[in-house]
Amino acid sequence: MTDRGNAVTTTRQLPNLRSGLADTLMAQIESGDLKPGQRLPTEQAIMRTTGVSRTIVREALATLRAKGLITTRQGLGAFVANDPTPFIPNDLQSIDEVLRVLELRMGVEYEAAGLAALRRTPEDLDRMQARLDALDTALEEGGYGAQEDYAFHRSILVATQNSYYGRLFDTFGDIMVPRQWARLGKMTAAERKRHAARMRREHHAIFAAIRHGDEAAARRAIRSHLSKSAARFEELRDARTSP
Repeated sequence: MTDRGNAVTTTRQLPNLRSGLADTLMAQIESGDLKPGQRLPTEQAIMRTTGVSRTIVREALATLRAKGLITTRQGLGAFVANDPTPFIPNDLQSIDEVLRVLELRMGVEYEAAGLAALRRTPEDLDRMQARLDALDTALEEGGYGAQEDYAFHRSILVATQNSYYGRLFDTFGDIMVPRQWARLGKMTAAERKRHAARMRREHHAIFAAIRHGDEAAARRAIRSHLSKSAARFEELRDARTSP
């Protein structure tokens, strides 16, 4: 009981977001504070302790379940898996893996962007605008904006009104936007400025097409953005392997 309480209380210190809750519980499992076979707190208990909504709790638990860290039993709740070994890595070990993820994203997000342009609600547009503003701020401050980038792309998936798109992103988590290969530390000030301008330009084009309800333009913009990302990673791979 004590371990369960500690796991939930820790999430008070994090933003009331799915990723914060999932990361906290994941850390508790990996550290052994939540032990194999141990029952997690109920959804109601997590909601009371953290202040998050039921939707966020369920999405966080779905993320852990997809990673193989927990199992659910009908009528009993969620339990730490007896062998809680994630089947999806927390990071990507090579540029080739990054390119495979981008290939997956291109197929998923191409269709999602078109659906979002057709189905987005005013609330979806407000959410996307907020995520885009956060990404702009991160880039202006000299960061890569991986978390903000992830949040913006996920908001597009949410705007499809098909929850399975968002769940697919949640399954892979942060590796969908692999920050460890950004190379910002090796860029000159001018290169960082060009990188930030390019990122803003590409993301704003995606959002503009979705906002205008232009299905074809939304798909073109997302394909162009992800294709250019893949091309940049291919250049980096070639530079690392060249004699």
